[in-house]
Amino acid sequence: MKVGIYGQFYHENSGKYIQELLDLLEEQNIEVRIEEEFLEIIHQKEEIKKEYNEFSTFKELDNSYDLFFSIGGDGTILKSINYIKSLDIPIVGINTGRLGFLATIQKEEISQTINSILQKKYSISRRSLLEIATSPKNESLSDINFALNEIAISRKNTTSMITIQTWLDGKYLNAYWADGLIVSTPTGSTGYSLSCGGPIINPKTNALAITPIAPHNLNARPLIIPDDIEIDLKVSGREEDYLVSLDSRITSLSKNTKITIKKAPFSIGLVLLHEDSFIKTLRKKLLWGEDKRN
Repeated sequence: MKVGIYGQFYHENSGKYIQELLDLLEEQNIEVRIEEEFLEIIHQKEEIKKEYNEFSTFKELDNSYDLFFSIGGDGTILKSINYIKSLDIPIVGINTGRLGFLATIQKEEISQTINSILQKKYSISRRSLLEIATSPKNESLSDINFALNEIAISRKNTTSMITIQTWLDGKYLNAYWADGLIVSTPTGSTGYSLSCGGPIINPKTNALAITPIAPHNLNARPLIIPDDIEIDLKVSGREEDYLVSLDSRITSLSKNTKITIKKAPFSIGLVLLHEDSFIKTLRKKLLWGEDKRN
């Protein structure tokens, strides 16, 4: 078995858990390759007593990997898809951060869950992605033009609202007068979209959510649409540029740029332990049912 390991940030006391994971994989004679910059961080941490020079590094992945370990939080998983892209390598999310809605394996549970994962005692939760195209073409969006959570349009360098004209499969929907607009996948429905009043969507649902950000027209409510619909956007406002973000990546576009958003032609797989589920995560992470009257 061959696995890749990537980590984005170091949280307090996370070093010992990373060492525990690496030691477990080493004991099982797993072929391990660590993202180059992350291995440098590991070597710099005093709490990690070994150097793990026997592990190779990677800058890019290929289809020879069986699993990809993401160590950090949900943001680290969002960064992980930039390496995985369409290779369909299952992601094992180990949460050394805070909420961990996608990274569901807690750092304290590493020793008891890694053996189950290596024995393939898990299922795969398929997650759809969004793809963006612009006219005229924007070079910063040419290589990595997809997002797992959402694609968001927002104002730039101004407190004035922007107008986002929206078409669905070529049919005019609305002109949102707002701070911005979020197009989210079911995975992203529990993130930015939710904080702006959007609905929660089960990951198995073939749908997308369009959620305005602080709309001035109060009757502009979040909208659920089938995920095979193509969305066209055109932005106008007082400033010449506006912002578009794909998960954690952000760039500027001029207001004469047309945006097309649609479901990406590939999906990713998140490793889900048999005892875990989306409903359980809702209860645990969003505290559903945490009411003294229940």
